[in-house]
Amino acid sequence: MKAMILAGGLSTRLYPLTKTLPKPLVPLDGEANSIHLLRHLRSFGFKQIAMNVHYFADRIVETFGDGSNYDVHLEYLHEPELLGSAGAVKQMEHFFRETFVVVSCDGLTDIPIDQLVAFHRSRKALATIALVHADDVSQYGVVILDENGKIVDFQEKPKLGTERSHLVNTGIYVFEPEIFQWIPPGAFSDFGKQVFPELLRGNTAFYGTEFKNSYWYDIGTLDEYRRATTDVLSGKASWPGFSPTGIARGVHFGGDFKMEGDVHIGAQTRIGNRVRIIGPSVIGDHCVIEDDCVIERSILWDRVNVGAGSRVIDAIVGMDVTLAPSEHVAGGVVANEEPIVRST
Repeated sequence: MKAMILAGGLSTRLYPLTKTLPKPLVPLDGEANSIHLLRHLRSFGFKQIAMNVHYFADRIVETFGDGSNYDVHLEYLHEPELLGSAGAVKQMEHFFRETFVVVSCDGLTDIPIDQLVAFHRSRKALATIALVHADDVSQYGVVILDENGKIVDFQEKPKLGTERSHLVNTGIYVFEPEIFQWIPPGAFSDFGKQVFPELLRGNTAFYGTEFKNSYWYDIGTLDEYRRATTDVLSGKASWPGFSPTGIARGVHFGGDFKMEGDVHIGAQTRIGNRVRIIGPSVIGDHCVIEDDCVIERSILWDRVNVGAGSRVIDAIVGMDVTLAPSEHVAGGVVANEEPIVRST
């Protein structure tokens, strides 16, 4: 079987962080969520994986290469113009000749893909959606099922009290190649807005199944990104072989350093004297935190420099940001508006 990761979007909901970094490379506890997805797919036997790229495409390809670092083979779809989720998959029609899986790089999940595929096959389905329960569904696409798991309707972001279901579309799909008959070539097409309503009208074998004991969370907004990071640090979301907290290789500590709670410190980071890091917090790779700083409940991406005496509390600090000495950042986001250009 083969899979595709949808990774071409601009991720405007994460601005300003993603003004200098494409969505597939957004770090989650020190590692891009797309890497979590690649390893998750590989753990269920997927070795042939396609990925569409558009925004900062060269950086994505440079980072993931041919996929061999993750024991997969990656095939890229370079989209000069984004044609939607279904439109991207349609362009890879030649790649998929049997049952295949599509996942969005917006989702953090441990859903067992093998069980999803088994359900799909047991229903002889054309398309199947992985679903999870959410108490508040006002920000999600809601799926309504019959007693056999067949999809009978959708609700998009229903207001509180009007929801007809608490089952949320995770953006994880299983398809048969016949799905391509429902996607027009060379045109914009979205699964949720165009293709799935057509499948309903056509009374096709279109199913959904709930994963009650699995983790899934959309990391597409700043608040969701914060919560997902906390979930990973606490172990609520986990994967085999992944250590959410701890200190990576090559970290240098000054004297009287103190660390409390769930904390991840990335490789080759330098931490000065009398620094306190209080979790849940993530410090990226190659950061510099000078003397007498406090980092509390915050996320620092790679190559952040924090000047002496600074306090960073309940904040997200983007890639390559430098904070002046004695700066106080409380809440919100600090990010560069333009990418840093480095000489080679």
